Amino acid sequence: MNLSRPLILRLYGLATAGFGPFSGLLLGRRQRRGKEDPLRRPERVGIAGELRPEGPLCWLHGASVGESITLLPLAERLGAEGYQVLMTTGTVTSAALMARRLPAGAIHQFVPLDVPAFVRRFLRHWRPDLAVFLESEIWPTMVQETRAAGVALALVNGRMSLRSFARWRRAPRTIGALLGCFDLIAAQSEDDGERFKALGAPNVMISGNLKFDVPAPSADEAKLGELQAAIGARPLWLAAATHDGEEALAGEVHTALRGRFAGLLTLIIPRHPERGPAVAADLRAKGLEVGLRSEGAVPQADMEVYVADTVGEMGLFYRLARIVFVGKSLLGDGGQNPIEPAKLGAAVLHGPFVQNFLVAYGALDGMGGAIMVRSSEELTSAVARLLADPAETERVAEGGARAIASLTGALDRTMAALAALAKPAS
Repeated sequence: MNLSRPLILRLYGLATAGFGPFSGLLLGRRQRRGKEDPLRRPERVGIAGELRPEGPLCWLHGASVGESITLLPLAERLGAEGYQVLMTTGTVTSAALMARRLPAGAIHQFVPLDVPAFVRRFLRHWRPDLAVFLESEIWPTMVQETRAAGVALALVNGRMSLRSFARWRRAPRTIGALLGCFDLIAAQSEDDGERFKALGAPNVMISGNLKFDVPAPSADEAKLGELQAAIGARPLWLAAATHDGEEALAGEVHTALRGRFAGLLTLIIPRHPERGPAVAADLRAKGLEVGLRSEGAVPQADMEVYVADTVGEMGLFYRLARIVFVGKSLLGDGGQNPIEPAKLGAAVLHGPFVQNFLVAYGALDGMGGAIMVRSSEELTSAVARLLADPAETERVAEGGARAIASLTGALDRTMAALAALAKPAS
């Protein structure tokens, strides 16, 4: 045991090591809930499902779907620079998405649980030359074991919320020891950078937000044509990345407006697709005609609400809708990513709770590229105004495109910083 480590980290290491023999119980419970792939469970204890490719290897890690998408351009650029790329995530939905979206030759694995033996097994097999974690992925064992293995370690798109900052300030030696393991922290904003520095990070630079450089999500042209033909000229709007309660608000908006806009269609994409059947059931209980995409439904003439509870089709629906409400912002906590709909020409609506994307929403609101609403009544009014005035919708959409374009460049800055950490052999 390393007695120089802060007590909290020593206790954490002992606790997670003791948990190791019982990890199968947790993984089994998660598997029964659909949160683990039964064929790939060994990866969660550090047993690799693929051979390590020859050559220098960069390990990229992001928590879930949104984070893995953010890392895709970085994966492409690192591959072009001569690295083999290993991407790890922790969710079944992100694994399915990476199977379709990773660059040719890149490998996806599930990240091992934060247990010393599992992480060491993972590192012994993959032997990364460079490890890049995203945003706030500071798992104590993973960070310390990666450092102990002599791997160059970076945190990119680094984010430190005020809430996390206040919590970590109560354990300064612990967070200082963890941040000291990173050779580089590329922070999203000046505020994030200052918080990392105040907590003891030794090498901090401001890169901007990689999410602004992620290409707009693609769409299957055949599926897009099918949906466009089914919908025709019906007026429609989209409530995207919604969280519990926001789907009901979308239903209220539809009920309030269907008498004013003949044939109105409301599209809903729950942030967690597995909630789709429950969302549909709740809306049907309110007297709405609802179709569920996971059941193979397409929008019919008598269908009022279409719930798109599938993975990897955001680009499809962002191309259908010119008016998009972005969820986790009215009843949720922190907001979801508005960049993709703005890039694809939608007028963005959002609630007041957008602290997870302050820079993006600040730019959108400041350049007239988004409309903030504070209640279901204000959301109803905003949707009605945009449906009735296509010119206003276009004006907001153009403002959104300008705002996002003004914030790009983080990918180039991040790549330049990573180049100084580890160079693949020529």
